[in-house]
Amino acid sequence: MGGVGKILKKCLGEMSFNIGGGNIPLSSANQDLQPRLSSKRRVIALNKKDLANPNIMHRWVDYFDSCKQDCLPINAHSRSSVQKLLELVELKLKEKIAKEPTLLVMVVGVPNVGKSALINCIHQIASSRFPVQEKKKRAKVGPLPGVTQDIAGFKIAQRPSIYVLDTPGVLVPTIADIETGLKLALAGSVKDSVVGEERIAQYLLAVLNTRQTPLHWRNVHINTLKELQKETNDKHDYNIKDLLPRRQAPLVASSGHYVEGVAKEVQSALYSTLSEFRGDLEDENELEVLIEKQFEALQKALKISNKANEARIMVSKKFLTLFRAGKLGPFILDDVPIVTSKS
Repeated sequence: MGGVGKILKKCLGEMSFNIGGGNIPLSSANQDLQPRLSSKRRVIALNKKDLANPNIMHRWVDYFDSCKQDCLPINAHSRSSVQKLLELVELKLKEKIAKEPTLLVMVVGVPNVGKSALINCIHQIASSRFPVQEKKKRAKVGPLPGVTQDIAGFKIAQRPSIYVLDTPGVLVPTIADIETGLKLALAGSVKDSVVGEERIAQYLLAVLNTRQTPLHWRNVHINTLKELQKETNDKHDYNIKDLLPRRQAPLVASSGHYVEGVAKEVQSALYSTLSEFRGDLEDENELEVLIEKQFEALQKALKISNKANEARIMVSKKFLTLFRAGKLGPFILDDVPIVTSKS
């Protein structure tokens, strides 16, 4: 772990936030840190809970509870959500607060799980709760893994003094196998260029198909067909003004509606291809044939020209963007481990 390891050994305090991706609770864990954290009080914060399936998330909380580990799903951009996390930390540090003059809290996690966003939200809450003591340093935030490039820290309380430290985003995730690596890439914790957008998109399609997720989008498909039929019918009613060139409104002004529309087109295309599939999803060769058809359907849904250079890469990038933004629905990639009761 190099310099980061030395900093961890020297600075790791009485409490740490193990922050993980809400859609990859296990894959986002860094096993190299576990021995260093085992003697410390810990809270696992599953960030980006808005992107995770709420029907499955409670099972993950129960799982960590069975492992005698505090866990709380959060949204690092929500002050009320982070406030609950801080209340839990204060409860866990209650005994230490009475004895120690200075306490350290460290935020630990793999790239792109929202460490800096959490740090900044804690900063905002602390600024409103405690008198301003000195100019505090905000952590840099970015959508790409590895944006946080130095150790940043600031004081969030006094009597006792409590400092929150931020670890660099370059902490390498533990990749035990190929699927874990693909999950991390899909969640954005590994740069797309390392794995390749097309391969990540193929993996996402394989996961959606084997879980038969697109079959839940039947109503979206029906509504999309109705809207297309309505547009076709409306085209018969026009006047000469419709033939005049119009100034196209900027995409930004209606980007929200545009993205939602594109997401529905994608969901409809995937529902159609999967519902018509008569092969065996457990057969890798037949699954590959389905995925090829879905790439063609996605290209039409995303309105990418057949003649466009690198069309498949463009399809992959747009498809991944929709998934990562939660536009295709909430999703958890990791399966909850089965806990066997000890007799």
